[in-house]
Amino acid sequence: MNTLKRIDPRRPYTVTAEGLKRITLGATGDALAMQFNMPGGVVVHHESSRPRRTTAAPQRVLLVAAHADRGALDDHARQTLAAAAFIADAATEIVLLVFGEFTGDAATSGADKLIELPMFDRRQYAPDDELNVLAACVAAYSPVHVFLPDNATGDGDLGRRYAAAANASIATHVVEIDAQHVAAYIHANTALASRNLPDVVLLAPNAVDPKLPFVGAGERVVWRFDSATISSKGAVRDLGIEEIDAAQLALEEADFIVSAGNGVSDVPAFEKLAGTLGAAIGASRVAVDDGKFTRDKQIGATGKTVEASVVIAFGISGAVQHLQGIKDCRHVIAVNLDASAPIAKRANLTVIADAQETIAALNEAAAAARKARGTGAALLNTTAAPEGVLA
Repeated sequence: MNTLKRIDPRRPYTVTAEGLKRITLGATGDALAMQFNMPGGVVVHHESSRPRRTTAAPQRVLLVAAHADRGALDDHARQTLAAAAFIADAATEIVLLVFGEFTGDAATSGADKLIELPMFDRRQYAPDDELNVLAACVAAYSPVHVFLPDNATGDGDLGRRYAAAANASIATHVVEIDAQHVAAYIHANTALASRNLPDVVLLAPNAVDPKLPFVGAGERVVWRFDSATISSKGAVRDLGIEEIDAAQLALEEADFIVSAGNGVSDVPAFEKLAGTLGAAIGASRVAVDDGKFTRDKQIGATGKTVEASVVIAFGISGAVQHLQGIKDCRHVIAVNLDASAPIAKRANLTVIADAQETIAALNEAAAAARKARGTGAALLNTTAAPEGVLA
């Protein structure tokens, strides 16, 4: 049976470290190389050292702005940062403006300077304040171009609002980019329209490979601004976020998923773990066909395609159809007895262990942590928290 994915040869190219690539069949064998001699049955990937992109004195700036989520940039934001780094010359500095707390490595992602604004939590809605901060940063650094990911979680809206307020040229849903031009789909995605690089670039997802052959300087900048000038008194009121049980979320909307395969026999224990972790439940086709889970939980080419930040796959071998369903997930953790299973090649972390035993151990650890936390709370006013309390 032919398992090769059909690819439209007329699709836009992807910007990679090797240049422009119009047809991308996936990661190379070198990118999937793993080391199996880690202690505790854990398999991880290691990056080789990379050179600095440039050490020349900067003469111009490219500004990249994005929201962080739990201290990190998502794939779309890192692709946008990589786009700026790819088209920058030796005299160009890449400045990264992060709305929210950022604990990642800005240099590895290609940034030369990092401005972190932890007061802007992604769970809060403050569009006017963010617009004022972005405008102030542009005034301070005078970038020749501003890049943002064109998403529905704040960055795309911020880029459009800034372009309108500054009367700047803008290109949205950009699927092709280089140092001279950008392009986007028109006519129901049947044609491409291109123009010179505008003031504001809103990049579509997967237009750029975020894997860089170089690093940036990664300098953290303490940027102080006049809060009275930045703070807005507009009519926008944040009503907060209404939290619901993760089990009620559609898999396509879930940010954290635990997925079960043929190696999971105790379904109640697995569901208990999902509830403890606050994760949505997914399953492989084999587990669904066996009647362990309903069809709406199936992940794969014939099920749901998910884009979660984290997927933990218990007892899933990783058939090509299942891998297709998790291809856009940020972090994949595999628990499997077979270190050579296909899922191990996709996983960022592989635990070589029995899935059922691991689920039981995690449930026991969670129960112990809850008990320790309860004991610590009772003793909080009289003594320090006991050893073993998990924050």
